[in-house]
Order: sequence, then C-alpha cells, then structure tokens
Amino acid sequence: MNFITKLFISAIAVIITAYFLDGVTLGDNQFYHDGPPALNRFTTALLVAIVLAFLNSIVKPILTILSLPITIFTLGFFLLVINGLIVLFADKLVDGFKVDGFWTALWFSLVLSLVSGILEMFTKKEEKKQ
Repeated sequence: MNFITKLFISAIAVIITAYFLDGVTLGDNQFYHDGPPALNRFTTALLVAIVLAFLNSIVKPILTILSLPITIFTLGFFLLVINGLIVLFADKLVDGFKVDGFWTALWFSLVLSLVSGILEMFTKKEEKKQ
C-alpha cells in the first residue's frame, strides 16, 4: 500500500475517531474556513494524519530511546504515554484540531490505532482480490 493511500486511510480514521470521542474537535481550519464543513473536517484530518506520520517517524523514536529504562520497567506501557504526548503535540501544531487533555489524547491514540488497523485490513482484502 503506498504512502498516499495510507494518509487517506489515516485521515478517515481521524474523522471516525474524533466523531466517537468527546473532547476531540476537528474542523475550523484557518486555510479552508470558507469551504463546506465536510471538506473543512477532511482537510484538517489530512493535516493531522500528516503531522502524526511525521511525529511518529521523527520524534517517537527519540522519545522511545530516551525513555527506554522506564519503558522496560513498565513492561512497555510507557509507550502509551508517549503516544498520548505525540497526539497532544499534534494538537499544538495543527490549527483546527483540539484535544481536551492527556487522557483524551491517550484514548484518541488507542482508538485511532484500532480504527486505522480495521480500515487497512479492508483495503488489504481489496488488494488481494485483484
């Protein structure tokens, strides 16, 4: 699956996750403020997906290495904290994406992983049929 397809799947997963979680606001992007609300939410979700992909590829490995002793001590559960912090950092970087607090960011990262996995599973089944 190519990178663009994964970004669109992630953007759809962000929209679905934001719909189900209270405390996550998606929309009111300053660049597309005049457009229809659905396009506004999708462009914001696409920006969130791009920022999360960047943060997960650059920042997360650094944080994981720096927190290796505590990650080992907590049997890997500290990685959930790192995921929540990355979502909070994306909240600060993307205009129109608002997460109310750390616990909401933690739940957002968990549900987003689950929804993305389910959506990617459906797209992989489509690829195998062809």
